[in-house]
Amino acid sequence: MTEALLPADVVDLARRVIEANAAIGRKVAVAESCTGGLVSAALTEIAGSSAVFDRGFVTYSNEAKLESLGVPLDIIETFGAVSIACAWAMAKGAIEHSRADIAVAISGVAGPGGGTELKPVGTVVFAVVLRDDATAPDGEMKRFEAGSRGDIRRQATLCALELLLP
Repeated sequence: MTEALLPADVVDLARRVIEANAAIGRKVAVAESCTGGLVSAALTEIAGSSAVFDRGFVTYSNEAKLESLGVPLDIIETFGAVSIACAWAMAKGAIEHSRADIAVAISGVAGPGGGTELKPVGTVVFAVVLRDDATAPDGEMKRFEAGSRGDIRRQATLCALELLLP
């Protein structure tokens, strides 16, 4: 058996996500900013993930969020890329540009620079959108206290994976 590319806790949670979604016939998509593809990488680390994982969008720049996911410019200008409004628009764009039943979006400040008083390093926003769901969008802001950029990105990856569990 070969060693996993990612930490064991990330791979274990990704396995749970793939197995649980496969069991209910649900496809997933992700729209990532600060995690830079780590959620997609975790999901595709699992053999058989192609039955569940439809696609991932790594939209690190604001331009990528606009062009690839259709995030409205006024959301970024008004609330910023690290906002629940932006994360929700990213997740909505991922649903609209995929065949997924559920999409999760992640945007944040991984550091070491880039933080502000209102959005310090470690601030990460998440949103989940279900296809054909008329309820209000589900989003949340978290502040991860871990010191390093890698720690923040790992914690954000784990949180995003948990949001994909049925």
